[in-house]
Amino acid sequence: MTGNDQRPEAPTAQGSVADAVARNWVDRYAPAQAKPYLRLSRADRPIGTWLLLLPCWWGVFLGAASQPETAGWLTVWIVLGCGIGAILMRGAGCTWNDITDRDIDDKVARTRSRPLPSGQVNMRQALIWMGAQAGIAALILFTFNWAAVGLGVLSLGLVAIYPFAKRFTWWPQIFLGLAFNWGAVLAWTAQTGALGLPAVFLYLAGICWTLFYDTIYAHQDREDDALIGVKSTARLFGTNTETWLRGFLLATVVFMSLAVIYALSAVADPLKMSLGLAGAWAMGWHMNWQLGQLDIDDTERCLALFRSNRDAGLLVALFLAITIFA
Repeated sequence: MTGNDQRPEAPTAQGSVADAVARNWVDRYAPAQAKPYLRLSRADRPIGTWLLLLPCWWGVFLGAASQPETAGWLTVWIVLGCGIGAILMRGAGCTWNDITDRDIDDKVARTRSRPLPSGQVNMRQALIWMGAQAGIAALILFTFNWAAVGLGVLSLGLVAIYPFAKRFTWWPQIFLGLAFNWGAVLAWTAQTGALGLPAVFLYLAGICWTLFYDTIYAHQDREDDALIGVKSTARLFGTNTETWLRGFLLATVVFMSLAVIYALSAVADPLKMSLGLAGAWAMGWHMNWQLGQLDIDDTERCLALFRSNRDAGLLVALFLAITIFA
């Protein structure tokens, strides 16, 4: 969240995107012809991949902890498959987002340097790139059980709708949360063989977490969004943002705790239960720390805090992973 995570003041002559991580690997090492496509996939901004991946890891780790007999090589493959799939589907989703937002992005200072509005790629190239990423991700999905495959297919509707949400609702962050946290129910189902109530609670916790971090993120564009008529929870909450965020923090911890309690009560192991709940509370502590640092009028601070949510989500994943072996 500091140091190399700061934004450059402006895009470089080589086409670097304004909100990319400074000195990121795409700008420094990727072949010139590949750079526009990697930027379209946000490979120069890895935080989104983490935020998509971490609910998947919550689901697979909690599922394995709740049914120890299923833990093994299947768990390892789901963890790896979700990692690769998150990179691909985040890339495909961001490409779709940029296709739908191409007429908006060139009006916002933070986004006008993206590959489509800046002319680094054209529409046909973007569509082909999106299809290629989604196609490879589908191959990974089809290695899971059929219940998980069905859930994966259903998620495509949420991915398709999300970019349009800010045009018709003040709560586009809910649609982002619905799409970005679907991996919790998918990975739980891939691990256990069936959708369960703990996965639903994980999903709800993730949605509340998304409302928390993406409201912080949206405060970067608050003024530009107002000028062009784009809606967001940042604009809706305004100076009451901190109050709303505390509510999302509390809801995240409550739903995460319920997921752990319902998943591990059948195991009847106090140590496992304690470790799982410690993960939920550690995440809540991190979110509370973010609130203490927040200044909604400081765009650099908002970006840094948004990116720090990788660590908040990893705390849960770490404790749930340990719970499997406790």
